[in-house]
Amino acid sequence: MSSASISTHEGMGSIPYKEGTSFRVWAPHADKVSVIGSFNNWSKTANSMAREDNGYWSCDIPEAKAGDEYRYLIVSGSRELSRIDPYAREVTSSVGNAIIHDSVFDWGEAAFQTPALNEMVIYEMHIGTFNDQPGGPPGNLKSAIEKLPYLEELGINAIEVMPPMEFAGGFSWGYNPALIFAIESDYGGSRAFKEFVKAAHDHGIAVLFDVVYNHFGPSDLDIWQFDGWSENDAGGIYFYNDWRSQTPWEETRPDYGREEVRHYIRDNAIMWLDEYQVDGLRWDMTAFIRNVHGNNNNPEHDIPEGWSLMQWINDEIKVRFSGKISIAEDMKGNSFLTKVTAEGGAGFDAQWDPDFVHPIRETIISTEDKARNMDAVRSAITHRYDKEPFNRIIYTESHDEVANGKTRVPKEISPGDAGNWAAKKLSILGAALVFTSPGIPMIFQGQEFLEDDWFHDKDPIDWTKKDTYSGILQMYRDLIRLRRNRDGTTGGLAGHHINVYHVNDKNKVIAFHRWNNGGPRDDVIIVVNMTNHTFEGYKIGFSRAGNWEVRFNSDWSGYDPTFSNHRVKDVMAKRGKKDGMPFSGVIGIGPYSAVILSQDS
Repeated sequence: MSSASISTHEGMGSIPYKEGTSFRVWAPHADKVSVIGSFNNWSKTANSMAREDNGYWSCDIPEAKAGDEYRYLIVSGSRELSRIDPYAREVTSSVGNAIIHDSVFDWGEAAFQTPALNEMVIYEMHIGTFNDQPGGPPGNLKSAIEKLPYLEELGINAIEVMPPMEFAGGFSWGYNPALIFAIESDYGGSRAFKEFVKAAHDHGIAVLFDVVYNHFGPSDLDIWQFDGWSENDAGGIYFYNDWRSQTPWEETRPDYGREEVRHYIRDNAIMWLDEYQVDGLRWDMTAFIRNVHGNNNNPEHDIPEGWSLMQWINDEIKVRFSGKISIAEDMKGNSFLTKVTAEGGAGFDAQWDPDFVHPIRETIISTEDKARNMDAVRSAITHRYDKEPFNRIIYTESHDEVANGKTRVPKEISPGDAGNWAAKKLSILGAALVFTSPGIPMIFQGQEFLEDDWFHDKDPIDWTKKDTYSGILQMYRDLIRLRRNRDGTTGGLAGHHINVYHVNDKNKVIAFHRWNNGGPRDDVIIVVNMTNHTFEGYKIGFSRAGNWEVRFNSDWSGYDPTFSNHRVKDVMAKRGKKDGMPFSGVIGIGPYSAVILSQDS
């Protein structure tokens, strides 16, 4: 074996430079480490690594260059272990070889500006099924790029990509990461993902990256007992080796208290924002980072070092990447996730809101009108974390809500016929509440044209439904256009204020007022009828006198020929108190319908 010298370059993994490539790996219990690869004919003796402090090993190899394949050969006692680089930016597969990745990429000159939280509309995307053909390989980043003009036309300005890190096999949701620094090879790899981000930015769309730090694997996990050491036959240096290792995804929780593992996760989070220029991170199931069982108010099973890890990374993001965001999927209603770290919070900008999705879904899928709880709807609309309206993500469909025994909202409403009248009407009510309630609205891929089957990783979106339900697709375009105030007439939908002033549980009608500064083109009134009954001459309160124009009527037959096309007239509000408002007016509204009104002057 050749003599080894410590690398003269900083950084983990393989880093190509002008005169060769530097390598650095953490293997504190190894007796010897060498780099084997295509550049040395996979020789065990050609390129040994030098031991650094704190269990790190490094070397420089002049012959190694970008595109070459390699592995680490670790000698631990009598064992010889061949391992993929935990920091590999690119791999041949989850059980293959690491590839020296050239990080140079032409991003162009234009700097992309991430949308503000109150202007963001998120589309959750699974690369493997987004634009794919049934029966073939999974969809990839190149095929996803082809649909970006469609998303831009729809009005989407942020894509949340389900985890595209290298996972076992080619088909997966992505929540089983084998190598967190590499992009899934079946999706096209690391360069393809950079091309995807650049293309999205060119279409005015931010990219939010779904990261999984609550567990790794559990399969194809080369960091398991990486350098041969473990306790209790557990995961070794990257994992807890005691009772804290247990997760719903086997005993694979990273050791958040170990400095090298903390840096491993921190380096990964920062890499996506820096090298790949993504606009934010969505953290999967943070409840299992902060507590062994994912609970609130359970101090004996809390993981304080998991909490401090999230604080550390979120603080660094705020300092280094102005405008980029962190989103938590915690689903426990814990307001401390979105408190600032100075107040003991985890420092996230927003979190998925179970207090919206669960009551709204329950309400709209009820089989009987009398079972619809309008007080629950009001609570869902007004729910906030720390009085902030835009630190929650609101939705009726996500990858979790439409899988694992659950399915799309239209099919929940009408299991035998997801395209019938009731399924369309009620699912639209859910969408109308998503886009008019305070919060950051999100839809799941295909929701905009009534995709109806439960989500799994081998079921591509049926794009023929885009034409079959073209009216429903237009309805989503219209709602997104109003939510983003593209016509300058509904500014209040991006405003901080809400007043749910009319809740009629008998007739199942709710009305609420949204505004920012107030006044013409800012004040917005939303009226929702959750019964199969048409109302004429229904009197409600209004915030201002004068003519209120109808901006949206979900009963319009242009959205679907089976809709009743109940003509909702503009409302003339006059002085006369109603519902605690200074003015009142009379409105008509069709069955299972939502109406949005605002003023021009």
